Amino acid sequence: MATIFTRIAKGEIPSYKVAENEDFYAFLDIAPMAKGHTLVIPKHVEDDYIFNLEEDTYAGLCAFARKVAQAIKAAVPCKRVGVAVLGMEVPHTHIHLVPLQSEGDMDFRKKKLELSGDEFAAIASAIYNEYVKIQ
Repeated sequence: MATIFTRIAKGEIPSYKVAENEDFYAFLDIAPMAKGHTLVIPKHVEDDYIFNLEEDTYAGLCAFARKVAQAIKAAVPCKRVGVAVLGMEVPHTHIHLVPLQSEGDMDFRKKKLELSGDEFAAIASAIYNEYVKIQ
């Protein structure tokens, strides 16, 4: 059975897409720590541990995440874009990219933001537009 992230990448479950190519997909986290909190996944590999990925997939995922982070930084006011790979909550490798004003913004225990559909859509659109520029 496909993971929820595979189903999102296939379009079976709606998401706020910010970037995509043939092998990777990036979308807004629906329980974000900050506006612009994005998840980056491989489309065709459902392994839940990033270090189990084939070397080419791992390198491609990291390169794709780098471009997405650049787009986030251009679209969302922040000092940096933080990176985290936890992989405990969904059995599908994913990278968290979180816009940061301080290191405390990367605390996964803190209360998540509640955004409207319109806010999510506007943020996704802004990041997507920046991602297209760097392609």
